[in-house]
Amino acid sequence: MIRRVADRIADFRSDTLTCPTPAMREAMATAVVGDDVFGEDPTVIALEREGAAFLGQEAALYVPSGTMANQCAIHVHCRPGDELICEERSHVFLYEGGGAARWSGTQVRALPSAPDADGFPSPAAIEAAVRRDDPHFPRSRLLVLENTHNMAGGTVLDRAGLEARITTARRHGLRVHVDGARLANAAIALGLPASALIAGVDSVSLCLSKGLGAPVGSLLAGSAAFVAEARRARKALGGGMRQAGVIAAAARLALRDGPAELERDHARARALADAFAELPGLRPRAPATNILMVDVAAPLRADRLVTALAERSVRALQVGPERLRFVTHRDLSDADVERCITAMRAAVGDTSS
Repeated sequence: MIRRVADRIADFRSDTLTCPTPAMREAMATAVVGDDVFGEDPTVIALEREGAAFLGQEAALYVPSGTMANQCAIHVHCRPGDELICEERSHVFLYEGGGAARWSGTQVRALPSAPDADGFPSPAAIEAAVRRDDPHFPRSRLLVLENTHNMAGGTVLDRAGLEARITTARRHGLRVHVDGARLANAAIALGLPASALIAGVDSVSLCLSKGLGAPVGSLLAGSAAFVAEARRARKALGGGMRQAGVIAAAARLALRDGPAELERDHARARALADAFAELPGLRPRAPATNILMVDVAAPLRADRLVTALAERSVRALQVGPERLRFVTHRDLSDADVERCITAMRAAVGDTSS
């Protein structure tokens, strides 16, 4: 059967697909710039100052990506032969090219979890994972928590949960880094400022190019001394971007205006979940933020659903043998959500027959 391809694709694969707004493009075109490696780009300096305030930290560093932000943090906190602790689906373990081992000589102890667990290792699991002081073992040095947790379905760690894990980490001399790629989503979901949500950690990353909408970049924040060392790590990793004010100008608008857009994304994810729950063979997990995980049961197949949706100009991502991910973001409208629901109803009908 031949289907007409719509002019516009409704793309739910990731919130990394957001495009700069007209205001961002104008800001980029008129940005005042300097050489950031010399510390002379005024727009980057302003972004880092504003980012530090947003995150409640002494200082912040602008880097090209969330991966570089996390890897700089690991490089500063750990020494070769050290070990970091994280959940087994964490971005720093699965999706950063083995960077902890490659760049910092740091071993990862990935804690197992059930498929539908929230992604945040319990204090007891963290306690059990800490190595005793023995020359046979690596030194347990760093706890990494991802908030929101992508592969757990955009789940949120609240303030009490974070404090319990910080307390456990401190008891064993561990530093704590929060991979806050979508921290702004967590803060909106909890009704807290981001700064209040992550108070007491040693470092935090924040992606500006996901739901917040900037075209490029992340922030890494912590104490002034930490950021000074992270700046050295950024340079060694090739992250010195010279006249980066061109992209920092858009990132400033993302930081200023982006959080206000996120609750709408969360509501749209819930609308998708409610509609999918009515379809046979689909088991959506209630989304906490803007990420919806949908388990697919026979006779449906996840790969066939992805293909059937694509034929109807809707894109989703297969993230497991029979699991799909849908991510809402500012470049998707209510009409796109309805279009996705309509396409899924048709796809389920086609692929289950």
